[in-house]
Amino acid sequence: MTEPVDFDGGAPRSPRFGDIYFNPDDGLAESRAVFLAGCGLPDAWAGRRRFTVGELGFGTGLNVLALLELWARAKPADGRLHIFSVEAFPIAREDAARALAAFPELAPFAAPLLAAWPQGRTGGHTIELAPDVTLHLQVGEAAEALAGWTGRADAWFLDGFAPARNPRMWTPELMAQIAAHSAPGARVATFTVAGAVRAGLQAAGFQVARLPGFGRKKQRLQARFPGRPEADRVPGRAAVVGGGVAGASLVRALQRQGWATILVDSGRGDAASANPAALVTPRLDAGLGPAARLHAEAFARACALIRQTAPHAVLAEGLVQFARTPQDVARFDRLAAWTGFDPGALERLGPETASAALGEAAGEALRLCGGLVIEPAALLQAWLVGVERVEAQVARMVRESETWRLLDAAGRPIGEAETVVIASGAGAAALLPGFDLRPTRGQVSVADQVLPGAPSAFGGYAIPTRQGLLFGATHDRGDAGQDVREADHARNLARLAEGRPALARSLAASLADAPLRGRAAVRLATPDHLPLADEVDPGRFALTGLGGRGFTLAPLLAEHVAALLAGTPSPLSRDLAGLVRAARRTVRLELRGA
Repeated sequence: MTEPVDFDGGAPRSPRFGDIYFNPDDGLAESRAVFLAGCGLPDAWAGRRRFTVGELGFGTGLNVLALLELWARAKPADGRLHIFSVEAFPIAREDAARALAAFPELAPFAAPLLAAWPQGRTGGHTIELAPDVTLHLQVGEAAEALAGWTGRADAWFLDGFAPARNPRMWTPELMAQIAAHSAPGARVATFTVAGAVRAGLQAAGFQVARLPGFGRKKQRLQARFPGRPEADRVPGRAAVVGGGVAGASLVRALQRQGWATILVDSGRGDAASANPAALVTPRLDAGLGPAARLHAEAFARACALIRQTAPHAVLAEGLVQFARTPQDVARFDRLAAWTGFDPGALERLGPETASAALGEAAGEALRLCGGLVIEPAALLQAWLVGVERVEAQVARMVRESETWRLLDAAGRPIGEAETVVIASGAGAAALLPGFDLRPTRGQVSVADQVLPGAPSAFGGYAIPTRQGLLFGATHDRGDAGQDVREADHARNLARLAEGRPALARSLAASLADAPLRGRAAVRLATPDHLPLADEVDPGRFALTGLGGRGFTLAPLLAEHVAALLAGTPSPLSRDLAGLVRAARRTVRLELRGA
């Protein structure tokens, strides 16, 4: 849920804390004086390739927009700005727009922020504010958010509500966490000069000074962490092995980090990414633990990114998932009420509503309102614009000095790069022999018939393509075959008849004139059904093991891998990053004595 805002007194005010979000006289000027100038900006980022700003108290987003406007005017050449902000009680988009309307000069910068404004979902939100600016907004308590953040800030804006009204934002423990997440030479700026805040910063190792305040406030604080800023990692060249959704997501994420990329792909088009349609839906994990949060955050990121960068690839929105057992009904109820999804993103449907959505009889169901059906080819084309491509099958990789050489099956060189990311789906198993990556064959069936009603999932699924209908899919563990089998068309038809009997009858009547077409592809999965997204050797990374959720998981996990590679803050919190790390015992063979 979002936080109410009181506008009766002119400036936006929080009823919960009885405090204003910004100075009623000139909030923008205060942000510039207290936070931007207080952190020595823009001089502090001069000559830097990477600069990270942390903020406690996102509020209306005013400080971030003031920062963004300054960056646009005075950014360093080839610089990248990363912003990490925390908000426990996010306000609604409409209230943010009303508050920010007081600053028309910020309107061009506010537009992308408001378009991606959080709607109440807890956890991480990745928002691209400009080609060289990324905001990671964590919705939740500050202490928990900081404990989970893997980055270090060069500047901090401490802009929570006043210490007397919101003391949890100013505790000595929180100041110690800020120090733990500060780069050498980091600066801190805040409007308050409360003694407890000064003492907390000093105890955490900051050098603290009081300076003249802004407007009605007599003083403000600036602080500096010991040390000198470290040299930024110089962007290099990475080879991405695999031309499916994982590879395309990586190319896009690395390019945003300023890295040159080369895509190496067999060109056979035999991956699941070559299907005529695909689903973007999360795994529905009613445990509501870290794995559920990973899928929920990945789902939100994938849907937002696809809508933003490739809306033409969207074939349909929304998916109706059937309850097959009484346990499913309870699971759906629990998930629909969870704050890990945006309010209204999951909607419980009774039999009458579900039947109306499908155009045939149905029972209890769950509607994934934000789920997408996409055309993979259109999406991949949008994300691979201008990338250098090499058509080849990588059979082996050899490390020579600081460079990886890619070789084909005959030992012929394909290319080389200082960094390699393996994202080749089924082919990744041969390139990562130390990992337990297991093949699963899936065959889909394709018909020319138009799908009546909503896309649906029922153990199988039925979704639209540009020209007709795709349904399936088989799920055969340990099978690496890519041939199309008539027996598997029969299995898909039988499952369709169980889930969508009216659709199956209509389809059967047309098969004599238009036989089914199909595709078979092999996906990789890990024993714990969680992806592998990490550095596996020096200079060698992997993004694989996505199972049947590639289009859901790949965009966010590619941004995580790109951050590891570039040395920038990851969009994943520490516990979520731990789920996909290479050293976990469930996926690394040598750690299990194999």
